[in-house]
Amino acid sequence: MPVISVTLLPGYPTDVQERLVQRLATAARSVIAAAPAGTTIFVNEASTYQRDSKVFTKGGASRSVASELVHSFLMSMQERNLEKAQTFIAPHFFMCFPSGVRMTQLHELDQWAQSRYKSIEKNFENIDECWTGEGAIVYCSGTLSGIFNDNKPFEKMRFIDRFEVVDGLIVRQDVWNDLRV
Repeated sequence: MPVISVTLLPGYPTDVQERLVQRLATAARSVIAAAPAGTTIFVNEASTYQRDSKVFTKGGASRSVASELVHSFLMSMQERNLEKAQTFIAPHFFMCFPSGVRMTQLHELDQWAQSRYKSIEKNFENIDECWTGEGAIVYCSGTLSGIFNDNKPFEKMRFIDRFEVVDGLIVRQDVWNDLRV
């Protein structure tokens, strides 16, 4: 059964340390067939250390939770708060929609959506997050409901959104859904 000990400099919040031990346990169990009860992760704190002739006494920055960032972005878009949504995306952000529609600006998406429906809402069933060497990939899936421009309601239309998050900002969004307009 794996026993992993991690040493951090002081200053990392408790929630960051909890995320670290959860992810280390998951990583260990992805390689070693161990039960959760048999996987132990310890966090120790060192008051100081030296590396490359420099002395360090506190930890560095922590990463945001990518799935929470994506959810906040999507909620801002649903509320049509483009100013707030803009704070979650990188300068080189782009999004791809069904039929090869590609956009780089949120106001483009807003105009395109208004030509398709009066309102739309995402009902989330799953939000999954995985990390790569570059950042996080976040998948959101569930159903869409709303009203088309001809006042016809729709519901239970499946969707999947895939996001790439790098350094705390969304750089790409890919969208798949069952809407036919």
